[in-house]
Amino acid sequence: MSTKPLDADTRPAGHGGSQAWAPAFAPGGAAQRAVTGTGSGGPAGTFVPGCTSAAVTPPPLGPADRARLEQAFCATLERGIHGLCFSPYTEGQQPGSQISRAQIHERLAVVRPHTRWVRSFSCTDGHEQTPQVAKLMGLNTLVGAWLGIDREINTRELAGAVAVAQAGHADIVAVGNEVLLRGDLSEDELIHHIEQVKAALPGVPVGYVDAYFLFEKHPRVTAACDVVMCNCYPFWEGCPREQALAYMQTMLARTRAAAPGKRVLISETGWPDQGSAFHGAVPGSDAAMQYFVDTAAWAEREGIEWFHFAAFDEAWKVGAEGDVGAFWGLWDKDALPKFAGKP
Repeated sequence: MSTKPLDADTRPAGHGGSQAWAPAFAPGGAAQRAVTGTGSGGPAGTFVPGCTSAAVTPPPLGPADRARLEQAFCATLERGIHGLCFSPYTEGQQPGSQISRAQIHERLAVVRPHTRWVRSFSCTDGHEQTPQVAKLMGLNTLVGAWLGIDREINTRELAGAVAVAQAGHADIVAVGNEVLLRGDLSEDELIHHIEQVKAALPGVPVGYVDAYFLFEKHPRVTAACDVVMCNCYPFWEGCPREQALAYMQTMLARTRAAAPGKRVLISETGWPDQGSAFHGAVPGSDAAMQYFVDTAAWAEREGIEWFHFAAFDEAWKVGAEGDVGAFWGLWDKDALPKFAGKP
């Protein structure tokens, strides 16, 4: 992923998030305001969206503090979290590769002890097998249809999602991911697809995934959703890690305010452990672990439905999304644990 927004016609197709946003904090943008709060695990402070202060790399933790963080991380992962964003790609694969049931099973077996839900991103090229395998493992499923500029692919994705749900393998269906953010479809086209899937799946909650601020900008889309699913990335708004939880909480609050009475969940949030800084947001293993621990503790305390991005690193994203894109996982590209003594 890059550290600047990509033009709509140059963005790679993909099954997964963490792409650099057209910043919500841009001058005149929806989020240009001060946010004050105290993040669990970090000091009180004020993050001003839109500030372009240089990143300050925090000093490494001392041995005792690092040991405490690793212990908290391992304990959190051992207890398990609400949900993980799941893509089964192995080395050399990328969107468009054919995915086998065996590799889906192998990767899901890694995450199964640590999550109650998995979120998949596509219903073509073999990804449509993921929900059934997950269900057989006792997991709940948020099933995505990946929509983009290719109408033929969109048709196949929607048909695949409907078939998965009609087979009883989808607890929630997401019609598209960041389609409005990328500018791939118009609001009317997206609403048509949401309504089309809702009509085919009575009794199955259907919604849409996008950056939190777009549910404010597109109230008709918000109204069409049974479930509103917001992607919340303090990193991509340049927020220092110490203030990231408090700022992410405001993202959720804004989405809820835009969707009164709706079921709202956080469909993606996370922190990269390698790569270049984005304004005041600095990648790092300590930061990634602390953000995970803080978010999980808050979500458990408040009963928040959330999906950590992501289960695994995805090597293909280095070229597509810059030097941060491949390093959002709790496990590396080979499905090996990355943090805290290999939980």
